Amino acid sequence: MTITMRAGGEIDELLRKVEALSSQNLAGCYQCGTCAASCPLRGSMDLPPDALILHLRFGLPGVLDRQTFWVCVGCDSCVEHCPRAIDVSKIMAALRQISIQESGDHLALAQLPETALRRLPAIALVASMRRHTG
Repeated sequence: MTITMRAGGEIDELLRKVEALSSQNLAGCYQCGTCAASCPLRGSMDLPPDALILHLRFGLPGVLDRQTFWVCVGCDSCVEHCPRAIDVSKIMAALRQISIQESGDHLALAQLPETALRRLPAIALVASMRRHTG
């Protein structure tokens, strides 16, 4: 597992959690964009998967405020095409899990903005609910 250091030497906690939950080494991503190009829902994402990974690696704020990991339905098209064999679906699932844990361990659909609910494909909500509730 690779841990990115911030400028002050502080370990990026979110990156550490994502790598631990997903069992993926995000430093292996060299930003080729293949995951974004192969994603059938890329047009509904507010940030392409490769850019989201870059944000995580650099410790940029607001990663958990993104909708990208909620839109991902885990079709694994990105995984099949990734030249570095990075399982982006597992990274997205880890981000959903962390987001849910930080918001009280449940998905509160009522708290999602109405505009986001209208824009998100129904399958994204169904997949997220199925994976993280029960």
